[in-house]
Amino acid sequence: MLHNVIPITNARPIDFDPDLIRKLSQNGPRYTSYPTADRFSEAFGYRDYLQAVAGLRTRGSVKPLSLYLHIPFCESVCYYCACNKIVTKNHDKAVTYLGYLKREIEMQGRLFAGMNQVEQLHLGGGTPTYFTDAQMEELMEHLHRWFQFAPDGTGEYSIEIDPRTVSRERVLSLRRQGFNRVSLGVQDYDPAVQAAVNRIQPEAETQAVIDAAREAGFRSVSIDLIYGLPKQSVATMAQTIEKVIKADPDRIALYNYAHMPHLFKPQRRINEADMPSADERLDMLGRSIRRLERAGYVYIGMDHFAKPDDDLAVAQRQGRLHRNFQGYSTHADMDLVSCGVSAISAVAATYSQNVKTLDAYYGLIDKNELPVARGIRLTMDDALRRTIIQTLMCDFELSMPSVEQGFPIAFASYFADELERLKVLESDGLVSIGPEWLSVTPKGRFLIRNVCMVFDRYLQQAAPVARGSISYSRTI
Repeated sequence: MLHNVIPITNARPIDFDPDLIRKLSQNGPRYTSYPTADRFSEAFGYRDYLQAVAGLRTRGSVKPLSLYLHIPFCESVCYYCACNKIVTKNHDKAVTYLGYLKREIEMQGRLFAGMNQVEQLHLGGGTPTYFTDAQMEELMEHLHRWFQFAPDGTGEYSIEIDPRTVSRERVLSLRRQGFNRVSLGVQDYDPAVQAAVNRIQPEAETQAVIDAAREAGFRSVSIDLIYGLPKQSVATMAQTIEKVIKADPDRIALYNYAHMPHLFKPQRRINEADMPSADERLDMLGRSIRRLERAGYVYIGMDHFAKPDDDLAVAQRQGRLHRNFQGYSTHADMDLVSCGVSAISAVAATYSQNVKTLDAYYGLIDKNELPVARGIRLTMDDALRRTIIQTLMCDFELSMPSVEQGFPIAFASYFADELERLKVLESDGLVSIGPEWLSVTPKGRFLIRNVCMVFDRYLQQAAPVARGSISYSRTI
């Protein structure tokens, strides 16, 4: 049984207590937004989004933007995947999609004319490199036509890559096209695990892409892993972690596999008898954390680790870490403009999500409308709670007087019920509550979602959204 106090750079220790985690782990939001996406409503539409952008213009917004583009296509299905994707080998579909995506980008570019400085770009999916090199070049040129991008040394321009789909030459080309950060899906290096999830990806193939990224001068290389997959064991997971450490990425994401076959058909192909037990999964996590710490990685939060000199770790030490739909980010307080099917924007005090099917997406753009399907306009209470949850997720501590300076409330009275519920977590050792500070303890860092859920007003309502939805997963 692991129970290790793990010292982290900048005096941020982790106390991995498996008994406490086992006791308190529950279904909860990942808080890439607040309110969470399951609270969005179809009552919020295209015109509401236009009003939000108009409000920015009225206030003379000078903040830079973050752009996200969703490329939904994959050539093959990975059984664990819960992304909004379209599996097809017919690349003609990408030609059509690119044409409509460019039209949406132009519509957004016209909306943001004069306030279109971009400091962050992320292409996700699906598999963004499903686009050919020429199509990606066309897309990037179009983006630069409608938005003003910060210099390479300032901006963070990232793309998700499936190492099975790119060559050394393609990686070098992506760097020339303006990307300076790359995220690689690995999940697991063990051949039996790869076969069980239909993702055969030899270590040498992945390493060749990492080597090419280093050669090309990418500022950051990130590797995504998943624990809890079929055929995984404590021993095989340890071998995967050793291989990842040898590959020397700048960032590592270690996700807990969420098995929801009732929502995601590909997961029905997974043999549940092959899946590790809850205790084995917890042991995998604890051992992986301990090994990553010994290798010099800093725990950022949730499931993210980074080298001490990586921008994420630096941003956390400087108190400017942010969390959005792509996870942790170094660029705080930016409006997020998202294009593509199912993509979610966060502009001013609103969230808006695009339609989820190609037919609906194409139909609305053909009517010269942005393809917004639903969203939400934040109330003052929403904005207040979003600030608190963001701060706790990124900094693991909260100054109550600073909240009072930003919002017209008296913290102790406004959150009297929440402070009472926090006392239960305090007795479990997750938080300490002082007259001015709420601090997450070393034991509480891995259960930070439990702490944030105390401030989630929607979870306290009489009829909460079903926890089996995509917005929820085990807190550990």
